[in-house]
Amino acid sequence: MMQLHEEAARCLLCADAPCSRHCKHGDPARAIRAIRFGNEALAMHWVAGCSDEELEQAQAACIHYDRPVRIKEMIRSLDADTVPAGADGPSLAIDFVGIHCENPFFLASSAVCTNYEMVARAFDAGWAGVFYKTICMQEIREVSPRFDAVKEGTAFAGFRNMEQLSENPVEVDFDILKRLKQNYPTKVVVASIMGQTEEQWIELARMAEAAGVDAVELNFSCPQMRLSGMGSDVGQNAELVTFYTAYVKRTVKIPVIPKMTPNITQINQPAMGAFFAGADAISAINTIKSVTMSPQAAVNGKLTVSGYSGSAVKPIALRYIYEMASNKIMKNIQLSGIGGIKTWRDALEFIQLGCRNVQVCTAVMEFGYRIIDDLVLGLRHYMAERGIDRLDALVGEQLPNFVLPSGLDRDTVVFPMVDRDLCIGCGRCYTSCMDGGHQAISFDPDTRQPRIQGSKCVGCHLCRLVCPTGAIGLAKRINKKN
Repeated sequence: MMQLHEEAARCLLCADAPCSRHCKHGDPARAIRAIRFGNEALAMHWVAGCSDEELEQAQAACIHYDRPVRIKEMIRSLDADTVPAGADGPSLAIDFVGIHCENPFFLASSAVCTNYEMVARAFDAGWAGVFYKTICMQEIREVSPRFDAVKEGTAFAGFRNMEQLSENPVEVDFDILKRLKQNYPTKVVVASIMGQTEEQWIELARMAEAAGVDAVELNFSCPQMRLSGMGSDVGQNAELVTFYTAYVKRTVKIPVIPKMTPNITQINQPAMGAFFAGADAISAINTIKSVTMSPQAAVNGKLTVSGYSGSAVKPIALRYIYEMASNKIMKNIQLSGIGGIKTWRDALEFIQLGCRNVQVCTAVMEFGYRIIDDLVLGLRHYMAERGIDRLDALVGEQLPNFVLPSGLDRDTVVFPMVDRDLCIGCGRCYTSCMDGGHQAISFDPDTRQPRIQGSKCVGCHLCRLVCPTGAIGLAKRINKKN
C-alpha cells in the first residue's frame, strides 16, 4: 500500500528536477511538490499525460541519495485529476490596514528578503508583499555559522536562527524599498524598523515614510540582539511598547504595525499597549527563545540562546493569535500571522483565527519562493470547494468554536474504530495504549490483529495518532455510560 505523503516527503524537491526533464508529457516534480504542500487532490493536473514508460524513465532519473522516489507508484495511486481553480476562481484579494493585497501571502522580515534582487524575484513569483528585513542604526556583526535545524528526515521540524538585523547601511535599505515600490506598485512593501531610543524610532519611521513604503512594522521582538534595550527586551515591556508605538504614530501617516514577541507569559499586555497607542495592526509571532546543542552549530566552540521557528512553533503562534483575536478590548485590531506556515492549510488556520495576512520565512528558506504556487493554489481550491468567493469570509470564522476547558463537552465519548482493510498489524496502537494510554487494546501475535476493548477505552485517541496507515478512525459520538 502506497503511503503517498510519506513517499512525497522523501522527494528532495530538486532544482531543475531530473525526473521532470526525462518526462516529455508532464512534470512529475511539480506533481510531487503539490502533494508535499497539501494539494494532492490537484497533483494529477501536472502528470495526466504521462505514460507508464515516461514515469519509469523519470523514476530512473531520480538522484535521491538513498533510493529513487517511487514516482510511478505515487502517480498511479492518485485520484482522478481535479482541475485547479484558475484565475477565474475565487479571489484571494484582501485589504489589510486599508492596503489592497492581491493575496494574503507575505515574506516575513528575515533572511528571505535582504536585498532588491531577492524581493523582486519573490514578487515575480507571486508573493503579495514583503515585510523587509529589519533596518536599524546599529552596526550588525553576524556570527558563523548562524543557523541550526531540528530535522525529521531531511526536512526541518524546527529551525534555530542566530541572525540579527539587516547588515546594509540605512540609506541603502531605504533606497531598496523605494525602488521596490516604484517598480512593483501593486505589491505591498512594509519597512520593518528597530530603534534603541525614542529619537532612533522616530528617525527610522520618517525615513521609511519618505521612501514611499505602504506601512512600517516595529520590531519589538527579535530574541537574539547583542545590544540591550532592543528586540524582545522592548517587547516584554508593555510600557516601552506603548511609548515607542505612540512616538511612531505621531511621526508618520502610514499604518504602524508593532511586532510582538512570544517570549512572554501574557502577549495581550504589550499588545494592548500597542493598541492604546494607536497601532493599526499587530504582527505575531517572532521566533521563540531556544537552545540547540549541535556541535556543528557552535560558534567557535560556544553556544547561545537564540530564536526558534518552523513547523514546531505553529501551535504556539496560533495560541497567541487566538488570545489577541479574542480580546474584546482589541476587537477591531487587525492581525498579521507568523509562525510555522508551510502549506496553505497552515495559512488557513491563521486566517480562521482572525489574521488578514500571513508572513512566511522558514519554509522559504528551506524550499524557496516557489512554494507560493501551492499556497495560492491550495487556498483558492479550498474556497472554490466551499463555495466561498471572498477571502474575508474566512477571517476569524473559527473563533466562535473556542471555549474555556470548563465549557467542553464531558458527557459524551467518541471511540476509535479499526479499519481492517487498512490495518497492517504493526501493533503500534497496542504498544502505545499499553504504555501510554489506558490498556484498552489487545493484540493477537498470531493474527496480528489489534482489538479495542470498549469496557476499558476512554476515547483518548492516542492509538489513532500513532497509527502509521490511518487505519484507526472515529466511531459515532455517544453518551457516556453512568
